[in-house]
Amino acid sequence: MLQIVQKRRFVFTILWAGFVLAISFLEAPLKFQAESVTIPIGLEIGYLVFHALNGIEITLAAILLVISFSSKTPHTSLRLLIVVIGWLLVQTVLLYGPLDTRTLSIINGEAVPEAPWHLIYIGMEVIKLGMLLRLTHLQINDFEAGLK
Repeated sequence: MLQIVQKRRFVFTILWAGFVLAISFLEAPLKFQAESVTIPIGLEIGYLVFHALNGIEITLAAILLVISFSSKTPHTSLRLLIVVIGWLLVQTVLLYGPLDTRTLSIINGEAVPEAPWHLIYIGMEVIKLGMLLRLTHLQINDFEAGLK
């Protein structure tokens, strides 16, 4: 069973990319288009959803690391996986703190000055999604090469 999973690690990567695409680029902007959703309510929902997404991403990253280090993973795929995981860690450690502080202040009705944190997060999500899609492509190629 593990051998099948190892050969199909791209499934976990495309699942990860799908979560990022669905939450960051579909759910997040759409909730603010609902007329009855105020900014504080939308941010409170986003706070909960993005923390859940972060937990899912960390779990998928850990699964991919275990699979990759327990099998013969080509160096190119392994290096890109490590870069993506590093990118996720930067988002988690350096970006979630300022985003959370700002978001919770707005939810609590406090006035907050303009800040670039959400735009930085969106930019990082775009880059992460691109890396995940590239990694999926590499992994599919690795899988197909193993079939020959």
